[in-house]
Amino acid sequence: MTTPAATDTVYYFSVRVSYIQCEALYQSPPPPVVLTDDRGVRVQVPAVCMRQFVTSTGIRGRFRLIVDKSHKIRSFERVT
Repeated sequence: MTTPAATDTVYYFSVRVSYIQCEALYQSPPPPVVLTDDRGVRVQVPAVCMRQFVTSTGIRGRFRLIVDKSHKIRSFERVT
């Protein structure tokens, strides 16, 4: 797991998306994905960040997004 720096912003998400809904992640061009974190903050992430977590049932789990002070993604990872 990536350790956030003091200047990073950390977002936590619970995601439960069916496999059928995940098919949109593979469109060209891929649409951005808008996630709402546990505090109600909406964050847009590139579809490519989500693709690695697609299984035969879709995407399910808790995730953590770490962005630096320039809003560049440092890490997007499953935490459970």
